[in-house]
Amino acid sequence: MTATELQPFRVAQPQLAAWRMIGTACVAIGVFLSGFVIAEPAPYELWLAFLIGTWFILGLKISRSVAPLLALFLTFNVGGMLSITQMHNLAAGNHLDGPIYIAVSTFLALSSIFYAAIIEDSERRLKLIFNTWVAAALITASLGILGYFHAVPGFDIFTLYDRAKGAFQDPNVFGPYLAAPSLYLIHGLLIGDLKKAPIKAVCLLVLAFGIFLSFSRAAWGLFAFSSVMLIFCMLLKYRSNKFRLRILVMSLTAIILMVVLLVIALQFPQVSDLFSTRLQLVQEYDGGHLGRFERHSLGFSLSMERPLGIGPLVFGQMFEEDEHNTWLKTLTTYGWLGFFCWVSMICWTIYIGFRNLLRERPWQPFGMIAWIVILGHVGIGNVIDTDHWRHLYMLIGIVWGCGALERRHQRMNLN
Repeated sequence: MTATELQPFRVAQPQLAAWRMIGTACVAIGVFLSGFVIAEPAPYELWLAFLIGTWFILGLKISRSVAPLLALFLTFNVGGMLSITQMHNLAAGNHLDGPIYIAVSTFLALSSIFYAAIIEDSERRLKLIFNTWVAAALITASLGILGYFHAVPGFDIFTLYDRAKGAFQDPNVFGPYLAAPSLYLIHGLLIGDLKKAPIKAVCLLVLAFGIFLSFSRAAWGLFAFSSVMLIFCMLLKYRSNKFRLRILVMSLTAIILMVVLLVIALQFPQVSDLFSTRLQLVQEYDGGHLGRFERHSLGFSLSMERPLGIGPLVFGQMFEEDEHNTWLKTLTTYGWLGFFCWVSMICWTIYIGFRNLLRERPWQPFGMIAWIVILGHVGIGNVIDTDHWRHLYMLIGIVWGCGALERRHQRMNLN
């Protein structure tokens, strides 16, 4: 090969590296914007739509490892499109609500594919994604905390119904959004540099306090389950007595700090009153006439008679409240086809994460955290709709991306 033939290659490599660096920085911006969804369409949607289109135009590939996720999500949204045909009010003033809902679902599905593809393209993006997520979570949690205590004039916009919601529309989304970055900080405290532990501990307390002030029972349960599950998985992976002692000491310290923080918070009447109310397992709107649980029963019965679904947002018009159950939501909004695809996608995601849970890989901690939080979301999906939660699609993409990295790693070792 001549020097002339080598020259373009030498010139192209620095340019390619620069473009990849710019692209990675743009991904970080997108993850950061995921913490600020106070109105729709949010900057997150606009930025990520541009980013997805640009990346795929420039050659981002969907491998065979990620292709099944794409097929399941696209078929899932085909079910939603078929469900639109069952709507009787397409000629009404809100005739675009259904199609817009499915368009958002399709966008979120593509965002999950995008995250999986860019992670498979470079495993180093995982750390950037989680670090950026922590930064966004800290800011939005701080906004919610300051707004809740009326510490800054005008910050009331970061609360709803006397509950912190940060830069989100709903406290029930705000709280669960903080779970994954909280788990990332806990993981760092357990195995990271002890010199950085105080900073991580302060950040974790801010996020935990934000979750508490959301007064979302789903978020409380998600945080508790995820924390315990993470410690359990790490005890399975690291079996030395020294590590177990470190976990014991840090866990007890964290529990003591959170109890102290809770006691201090409960000194405020507005906190203690709402806390005692929200602590009740069954609220009036859960067990009352046409409450959450009765709507679930009626909705499942209705769905058995409507294989194509009843249309996006129609359930809320019929019963004055949304489904508040992801499984029912997939049946009513995406039909039997969508329900089958959603269940298949969740089961496949759980399988991929479990199969790679304890393998010693650079990407293992990130995949483990995402997998644990997804498990928690599967649980809270029984009492709340999660099909439009942006961070859930990001978590799914992370698990599939880590699964694709593992498959490529094994393939390279065989060769």
